[in-house]
Amino acid sequence: MARPLVKVCGMTRMEDVKLCVDLGVDLLGFIFHPKSPRLADPDFVASVKTGKVTKVGIFVDQTAEEIIETMDRCGLHAAQLHGGQDMDACWKIGPDRVIRVFWPNTYSSASALLRDMENYSEACGHFLLDAGTKGQGGTGTTIDFATLQDIEILTPWFLAGGLGPHNTKKALAINPPGLDINSGVELEPGVKDASKLREVFRILAEEE
Repeated sequence: MARPLVKVCGMTRMEDVKLCVDLGVDLLGFIFHPKSPRLADPDFVASVKTGKVTKVGIFVDQTAEEIIETMDRCGLHAAQLHGGQDMDACWKIGPDRVIRVFWPNTYSSASALLRDMENYSEACGHFLLDAGTKGQGGTGTTIDFATLQDIEILTPWFLAGGLGPHNTKKALAINPPGLDINSGVELEPGVKDASKLREVFRILAEEE
């Protein structure tokens, strides 16, 4: 089985960035939500040079114009949309640069979730399925993996929500194209736990 893409979110320190790059992380997430304990400093994000690693900005309340301005300033490759940004915002930012977040727990059924995702399929290059409700993130809550077991999502997607060494194998059982890791590999918000990060990558290597 090919290893899924791995995105580590909530980056605030250069030493964590370097460790992630050394481990082979595919995407790094920087949060631009003022209420988040993992709020990233734009100057820090702009200073991060990651080579082939994709830099992603996480946005909640910002407009498409504000998001594009921040992307340009910080050298971001993609925008992860956690708020009420509509399809028009996705098109403005650029479908190939958008990761649109969905919250399976807020839907009445898997078919309702699929219907909503299908509506956005042309406007977004990637989806991210998270636990909790709109605007939340980094809660440590885990999605009920069983709800995703039998649905086919054609757009590339990331699985998020409390992922770490304790449940990575279980997450891999539903074959997500990508994993989004944040609170499950932290010592405290915005400070990553090197041993947990290394353990996640050990598990991934073992499962390949």
